[in-house]
Amino acid sequence: MNVPAVEVKNLVKEFTDLRQHQIVRAVDDISLRIEEGEFFALLGPSGCGKTTTLRSIAGFETPTSGEILLRGRSVEGIPSFHRPVNTVFQDYALFPHMSVLHNVTFGLKMSGIDHAEARRRALEALEMVRLPQAAGRRPHQLSGGQRQRVALARALVNHPAVLLLDEPLGALDLKLRKAMQFELKSLQQRVGITFIYVTHDQEEAITMADRIAVMNEGNVLQVGAPDDIYERPTSRFVADFIGETNFLSGTLQQATGTSGRVELTGGHRLEAVLRDPAMASGEAVTVAIRPEKLSIVSDEPVEGRSSQPGVTELEGTVVEALYIGTDTRYHVRVGPDIVLVVRAQNQHYGFEGMRRVGEAVRVSWHNEHASILA
Repeated sequence: MNVPAVEVKNLVKEFTDLRQHQIVRAVDDISLRIEEGEFFALLGPSGCGKTTTLRSIAGFETPTSGEILLRGRSVEGIPSFHRPVNTVFQDYALFPHMSVLHNVTFGLKMSGIDHAEARRRALEALEMVRLPQAAGRRPHQLSGGQRQRVALARALVNHPAVLLLDEPLGALDLKLRKAMQFELKSLQQRVGITFIYVTHDQEEAITMADRIAVMNEGNVLQVGAPDDIYERPTSRFVADFIGETNFLSGTLQQATGTSGRVELTGGHRLEAVLRDPAMASGEAVTVAIRPEKLSIVSDEPVEGRSSQPGVTELEGTVVEALYIGTDTRYHVRVGPDIVLVVRAQNQHYGFEGMRRVGEAVRVSWHNEHASILA
C-alpha cells in the first residue's frame, strides 16, 4: 500500500474564546488521507475549520489531539520551519524593497545555500511559473497575478513535499482568478508536488482539485472527486453548498437497496437514489435535484403517451422565465408549495422558443439524477 503524502488522524483543535469564557472546537475529530502528487481541496464556508486544518499541517497550530503524518512520519513536536512543507497565503507576503529574484532566493540563503546555487534554483523556479523576465523587478511593478506567481516560486524553490495554499487567489479580480486557476492546475501537474488548497469557492475547487473534502462546523462531511461531490451529495449541506439544487420535502415510503420511493408534501410520489442505506420507511427526507437535470416540455396531450421507465414527470405551470444567454431559468409550480427551478440550454435564437409565464408544461427527470437525503 502506498504511503500517503499527508495523513490526518482524528485531528481535534480547540481554542479558548476569552469573551464567551468557553472552549470552541474549530476542528472536530477529522481524518483525511491525501495521496502523493494529488491536488486536494479543503472546501467550506468561513469558520468551518479548513484553514485551521491547513495551519495544523503546516505547524502553525498545535493540535489539541490527534496525529499528522507527512510521508508516513509523525510531525508532532516538529516546528513549521523544519517540516517539508511550504505555505502560500492570500496576501503574498513579498518583501517590497527586494527584487523578485531576491524574494525567491531569500529562504534559500537563510538555509545556508550558497549564492550561485540559490540564484540557479530561483531562476529555475521563476521559469516554472513563467516569470523569468521579471527577476529584476520589484513587487509593486507586477500585476496581482504576477505577484501571486512570485509567491508560488518562492514556495516551490525549496522543493517541498507538500505545498499548502490558503485561499491564494482570493485577492484577485474574477477574470484573473479564473485564469490563475488553470495556471495553478497546470503548474501542479508539471511539478508533481502534492497541493492542499483551502477555498470557500465551489467552482474553484471543482475546476482544480483531484479530490475535495467538504467541511462544515469543524467536520468533514464528504470526500470525493469533483463529480462525486456534485452529482452524488450525501447530505443536504453538501448539495446546497455546491451549485444550485431543488429541495423537495417528503416522507420515505419504501427503501429497496440503493433506491427509495418518496411521497412529497402535497401528494406527489417519486423514486430517487437513496444516498444513505440506513434510512428507514417513515422517515422525513429531502429529495435533491439539480436544475440542469430537469427537462421542460409542453403539456399538450400526446396520443399514446406513457410514462418512460426510470423517469419522473410532473405537471406544472411556468411562473417565471429568465433569459440568461447560455440558458433560460424557469420557475415551474408543480404543487401548492412546490416550485422547481429548471435551467434549459438555449438552442434557439434569443427569446424564440422560450416558454411563457402561465404556460402549462411538464417537468421530467431521470430518477438516477435525484438524491434522497436525510
